[in-house]
Amino acid sequence: MHRILQKLSLLTIIFLITFTLVASSGIAHHQTVIQSINFNSCLNNAQCLMYPNSTSSPSPIKPFTPNPELNEQQRFLSAVAIKLPTIPQSGTYEYILLRQYGAVFVNQEPEIKLPEKVILANEQETKEFQSTLTMIKVDGTRDCYLQQAAALALNKAKTIQKISLKSGYGGGDCTRTYSTNLRFWRKYANNRTLDKVRQGKETAILSIVAPPGTSQHLWGLAIDLRLSNQKQRQALNQNGWFQTVEGDTPHWTYLGLNESQLPVFGFQKKLVKGIAYWITPI
Repeated sequence: MHRILQKLSLLTIIFLITFTLVASSGIAHHQTVIQSINFNSCLNNAQCLMYPNSTSSPSPIKPFTPNPELNEQQRFLSAVAIKLPTIPQSGTYEYILLRQYGAVFVNQEPEIKLPEKVILANEQETKEFQSTLTMIKVDGTRDCYLQQAAALALNKAKTIQKISLKSGYGGGDCTRTYSTNLRFWRKYANNRTLDKVRQGKETAILSIVAPPGTSQHLWGLAIDLRLSNQKQRQALNQNGWFQTVEGDTPHWTYLGLNESQLPVFGFQKKLVKGIAYWITPI
């Protein structure tokens, strides 16, 4: 009887040890699975990868500020490089377009989206890019849509001063399709003009109309307005909107910066007939 009890006790101990090992293995496996799932979810979450062990929200990312020891051109291009993976070479068609319309690439707001090149090739490529944008309607308009941050800033300016679209009603003043951009180009220019622009022999036309696939309007960050006084311009400037295309008086660009920051990013202020244009330094 005593031997039987010893055997039962031994069997009980063996069972408990085995159960503990199996359970521990199961827990470890479960934890491994959870960690794997969490890691896989982090692959698409930049904040998770940056702060993998943090349970609290990460500190806000500080906006980029160019090195003040750089010259104007270098400061501008250093900011552009954050949004534009490849800076076009000087003298190329793409560089000419960056000089004319590239002001928006300094925008520091993380929710603002820009294409990874200065020319959208066709309607399909334009639609694909525009499908990634968060757009909202500008207050008091029929079908004027801009990227959300740009529209909210414009709406705020409109609470300070009465500000009207150039046409008075519609979408052509705001975000445009590739076909609309092409239609405007054909209204003012042709393929021969485009060839001259590509060769750097013609630039005046760029203040009137943008070549196909290059307009800031395609990016949801430009608008054509009808203004009559300086107070309207001040309201727009206070909310990140500036005139950046010399000679195109109705055209406004959303930079998301205040006026004091523009020289820091290399912009050059140029007064033309009483209008302050902020020109890229390239």
